[in-house]
Amino acid sequence: MLPAGASAAAEHPDHRFPVSERQFERMFPERDAFFTYDGLVEAAAEFPDFARTGSKVTRRQEAAAFLAQVSHETGGLYYVVAQDESTYPIFCDTTQPYGCPAGNDAYYGRGAIMLSWNFNYKAAGDALGLDLLNNPWLVEQDPEVAWLTALWYWNTQTGQSTMTGHEAMVRKAGFGETIRSLNGPECDGGSPEQVAHRVDLYRQHTRLLHTPPGRGLSC
Repeated sequence: MLPAGASAAAEHPDHRFPVSERQFERMFPERDAFFTYDGLVEAAAEFPDFARTGSKVTRRQEAAAFLAQVSHETGGLYYVVAQDESTYPIFCDTTQPYGCPAGNDAYYGRGAIMLSWNFNYKAAGDALGLDLLNNPWLVEQDPEVAWLTALWYWNTQTGQSTMTGHEAMVRKAGFGETIRSLNGPECDGGSPEQVAHRVDLYRQHTRLLHTPPGRGLSC
């Protein structure tokens, strides 16, 4: 039994991030130097349950799942920002009461999970204590913030799922449910090639971490 208020992570004395710097480099051999391992580890420390909950296998599976999704979103951490500039104005939801103070074309995808939309920048900024609504560029300027926003989404947002990416892995719902939480329209036949690519990356990462991928890989 855990003492009142204790985190599930306290079940395990080893709180190190389950991916070493050497393994990280092998996962992302062509990454942009902006995406640093130190930035990832420092950001992960702000979410103490992330990849530190459950058994060693569960923790490695969650780390592999998160990094597989990151790899898919960024071309292997190669792209810091979304490349199609013609889409940038799409991500300003003018129905929000706070509008788009940084400009209608300022809320394009950035960072390790390609955070987009003014409402996501505001929510992430509010949660992290950063004014990302007025300064969304911080996500592409500070490596730790680039990781923090990705981990904020992974640990707090459900998308079209009923659970976050973190919950999907800890509750053994499977990697497929993390796809639904990050990009639900790809599931149920929406984009089988994209889903297959995400699953393939997850399998690669779990092999590198010497851990089984588990069930429920697809959505």
